[in-house]
Amino acid sequence: MKLDRLLSLAQDGLTVRRVFGEAYSQDGVTVIPAARILGGGGGGGGQLSAGQESEGGGFGMFARPVGAFVIKNGELRWVPAFDVNQALLLAGMLVFTAVRLRRRAPC
Repeated sequence: MKLDRLLSLAQDGLTVRRVFGEAYSQDGVTVIPAARILGGGGGGGGQLSAGQESEGGGFGMFARPVGAFVIKNGELRWVPAFDVNQALLLAGMLVFTAVRLRRRAPC
């Protein structure tokens, strides 16, 4: 894949269309989902020993839902997403830290 094509795909991947999902409506309520998007990439090119040119690159993207905008009766409100896995990880880290601190405390 040519480097300019890779950059074009990367640019398309990090647009507002990826952050805000398609809105949907039901029973007078409109929901617009939102996500946090992180991405990065790199590439380069050079001369091979036989005088030929070479180029390459890569791109990665990570997306996580963060919530949704809800429109009901003409009022807009933000409803955050709750990530159970992240909450459990945080609780585990807090317990681990508390146990380590208790073991270090002089008696």
